Amino acid sequence: MPNVNAANLAVAATALLAALPGAHAGLYAKNSPVVQLSAKNYDQLIAQSNHTSIVEFYAPWCGHCKNLQPAYEKAAKHLEGIAKVAAIDCDADENKSFCGSMGVQGFPTLKTVRPGKGKGGKPIVEDYNGQRTAKAIVDAVSDKINNHVTRITDKDFLKFLAKDDKPKAVLFTEKGTTSSLLKSIAIDFLDVIHIAQARNKETEINEKFNVQKYPTLVLLNPESSEPLVYDGEMKKAPLVKFLSQAGQPNPDPPIKAGKKAPKDKKPSSSKEAKKSSSTEAAAEPSEAPVAEKPAEVVVPALPVLETIDLTSKCLNTKSKTCILAFVPSAHSGATDEVLDVMSKIAHKFSSQNKNLFPFYEVDINANSEVLTTLGLQGNVLILAVNGKRNWWRQYEGELNIPSVEAWVDAIRLNEGQRYKFPEGFIGADAAAAGSSSSTPTKAASETPTETVVIHVEENVDVQIEPETEQEPSLAGTIHAQPTAEESAHDEL
Repeated sequence: MPNVNAANLAVAATALLAALPGAHAGLYAKNSPVVQLSAKNYDQLIAQSNHTSIVEFYAPWCGHCKNLQPAYEKAAKHLEGIAKVAAIDCDADENKSFCGSMGVQGFPTLKTVRPGKGKGGKPIVEDYNGQRTAKAIVDAVSDKINNHVTRITDKDFLKFLAKDDKPKAVLFTEKGTTSSLLKSIAIDFLDVIHIAQARNKETEINEKFNVQKYPTLVLLNPESSEPLVYDGEMKKAPLVKFLSQAGQPNPDPPIKAGKKAPKDKKPSSSKEAKKSSSTEAAAEPSEAPVAEKPAEVVVPALPVLETIDLTSKCLNTKSKTCILAFVPSAHSGATDEVLDVMSKIAHKFSSQNKNLFPFYEVDINANSEVLTTLGLQGNVLILAVNGKRNWWRQYEGELNIPSVEAWVDAIRLNEGQRYKFPEGFIGADAAAAGSSSSTPTKAASETPTETVVIHVEENVDVQIEPETEQEPSLAGTIHAQPTAEESAHDEL
C-alpha cells in the first residue's frame, strides 16, 4: 500500500470536494484559449458565427476529458483567429438539456460546426471522430473551413478584375493549396473584398505586379491609383489591419450584454413615498438571519459480498462488470483507506444519477481461492470483473480518488488491458472456484452497465514484488493471457 503523504491527501481532498453536491467547476480556466460556452450563448457564439468551430461536450469528472484538455488547448492556440475552439460543461444543470438535444451520449464528444450556405443558412454540425491530438484536431477543423478564395490564372485574371468595383486582394504563393489563414481572411471580408490566390507559375500576373518573393499579398483598391503591397508578417491581425484600409471586415455576432436592472422609479406623490417606505420597513427582518450550517455529506459504506453472493452477482456467465475491493474482514488503517476511496467514488456517481458498475467489499481471506486461481498476491486488491465477457483487470496505481476514478473511467470506455479467466472458472464451476458451497449459481445482477468490447493486447508476464508482512499492498503477480476480442469501440 503506498504511503499517503500530504500531496496525496490534497489530491484526494480536491477530488472529494468536486464530487460533493454543489461543488462544481468547469474543466477550462477563464484565461484558457478555449471559448467557454453555455446553453444560452451557443447560438450566438457558434451557430451564428461566420467561422467554423469545434465544440467539446464534456463533464469535469470525465478522465478522458481531462486527458484531452492539454491537446485541446494547444489546438485552440494554433487556430486562434482562424476558427473557434470551444467547450461546454454538460454536467452543469443549465446545460444538460441542451447537450442532450445535441445528441451527446458520452464524454468527451467533439462536433464541428460551420456556417451553412447563404446568409442565415442553417449551420452544418458533424461529429469529429479523429485522433485526440492537437495536430489532428487542427487539421480536421482547417479542412472544414468554408473556402471563398478564388484561384486565378493568367487566362482569367482580367475577368477577375472586371468582376465588379469592389476592392480585390491577391496572394501570390508557391503553394497549390489554400491555407486556413487565407480562407479565414476571405470569410472576414466576404462581400467586402474579393480574395484571390495565384501561383508563382502564372508568369504574366507575377510580372505585372513585379512579384519577386513568396508569399506576397497585393491589394487592389479602387480608391488608390497604385496596387498596395503588404510587407508585414503573414499573421491574422496585421493582415486584417492592412486590408481594412479598403473595407471593414464582417464582425462575428458579439456577446449580448446582460440587461441592466431597471432603475427605481421615484414615487409620484408623498402618499406613494410613505407607502414605499413602510413596505421596505416591513420587509426588513428585525434581526440578521442566522446562516444554517450545511448538512454533512454522509458517504455510505460499500456493500459487503458474502462468498456465495460473489458468485451469484459477479462471477457467472450472466453477470456484468463489478468493481471489487478485496480486503481483510478485520479492518486496519490501510484497509479503511482503500474502502474510503472506493466508497467516495461510488457515492459520487450515485449522487449524479449515473448508472455505473456496482462497487462491493469482498473478504479477501474467505475468497483466497479466487485470487490464487488468478495468480494474484496481496493483502488488499482492487479488481474489475465481468463474468459475461469472461475478463478481469487489477488496479495497480496510486491509491487516490483521481487515479482510481480514471481507471474506472477507462473500464467504462472499454480501454486498457484485460485478462481471461481460467477455463471453467466462470459458469458451472464458478461456485467451486469462489467457495466450497455447492449452492447453484443465482441469477446475475441486472445493474445496467455499458457493453464491454475487449481490446487485443500482447501477452504479458509482469513480475511485481510479492506481498510483505507489513502494510497491505495493492500489488500482485500477474501470469495471465489478455482477452482476444476485437475492440469496436469509438471513444466517447
